[in-house]
Amino acid sequence: MLGHFTRSGSAWRGLGLALLWCWGATNAAAAVPCNASELAYLGTDGVGIRAVRFDACAGTLALLGQPADTRKSRWLLKHPRLPVLYAAAEGAEGDGRVLAYTIDGRTGGLSLLGEGTAGGAGTTHLWLDAPSMTLLAANFAAGTVSSIALLPDGKPGALVSTIKATGSGPHRRQTSPHAHGVAIDPSGRHALVADMGADRVFVYGFERSTRVLAPDDAAAPRSFQAPAGSGPRRAVFSTTGRMVYVLSELTAEISVLRWDASSGRLAPVQTLALSSEEFAGTRSASELALGPDGRFLYLGNRGESQLLVYRVDAGSGELTPVQRLPSGGEAPWAFDIHPSGQWMLVANYRSNRVSLMRIDAASGRLSDTGVALESPAPVSVVFVN
Repeated sequence: MLGHFTRSGSAWRGLGLALLWCWGATNAAAAVPCNASELAYLGTDGVGIRAVRFDACAGTLALLGQPADTRKSRWLLKHPRLPVLYAAAEGAEGDGRVLAYTIDGRTGGLSLLGEGTAGGAGTTHLWLDAPSMTLLAANFAAGTVSSIALLPDGKPGALVSTIKATGSGPHRRQTSPHAHGVAIDPSGRHALVADMGADRVFVYGFERSTRVLAPDDAAAPRSFQAPAGSGPRRAVFSTTGRMVYVLSELTAEISVLRWDASSGRLAPVQTLALSSEEFAGTRSASELALGPDGRFLYLGNRGESQLLVYRVDAGSGELTPVQRLPSGGEAPWAFDIHPSGQWMLVANYRSNRVSLMRIDAASGRLSDTGVALESPAPVSVVFVN
């Protein structure tokens, strides 16, 4: 992705991967450098953020404890430069909060640095726009998305703007809007909000100089109408910035949309079902992420407790199935891909289990290492290094 920071990559990482490829081609016997003392954090649906020591050389995990008593930490995000961890959490009155913690790299401890309102209840997703130092929060219960200024030390500052959506869908869980994910496009001029309740990917304006979100044009709306009852959960831009991948929770589908940054509009290209043909249960998709080089897309199929891998066509952006495998537990709620592209940590909510997968760089395929940790109701996970 270009021009902003995400958990799965940046423009700089693409350059770094190219350099590593060249280095590896001239010295095939040498191994890619690894770090035996990295950190990861787990958010839970109950109380507490848990710290994990990750050995990227040996592929092992060790639980360090519970360094924060955050309530319902549904999403975790690392600051792109500072040792600061952000948590989307629930306040004492049920209001959405954004908490910032200073990370102790030696012990994994977290110290509260600051906190602020997220602009609505049920905060479920965070996005950090590095050029403007703005935190975007998607608030599921309230059906709102907010922009929050970040101070130079990483603390959440003022709540700059909040937009409340309208709309509903035919599913029993779609009686009102439910913002489930937010992303700033590579141009920095648009915010895409996947709304599970309204069956839309809302396209809002965004001004980096002021950090202000602007509502869609009512006379000529740009927002994308998803199929009725599909329930868009997350939208992710391709590494080229020309395509958007939208994961629909209620129908367990992945859609490829073409993005026109000049007009701020989306156009459908391809839709694929995640559920296997023989599956007769309740369909439910949970998460998606591109690998660091953008060649493979990874998806969580919560209904069947599976992970799916798709190859991304470099020209068209269309997807080709590569692999379907068990997630290492029940109900994979979230996962994060290590910056090296070699590892994936999967939070399996229903089985209270966090599993470590290895990623094959050439094929994109996953393999379960058998390494896992027990953690109550894990719903978010992030590598920190």
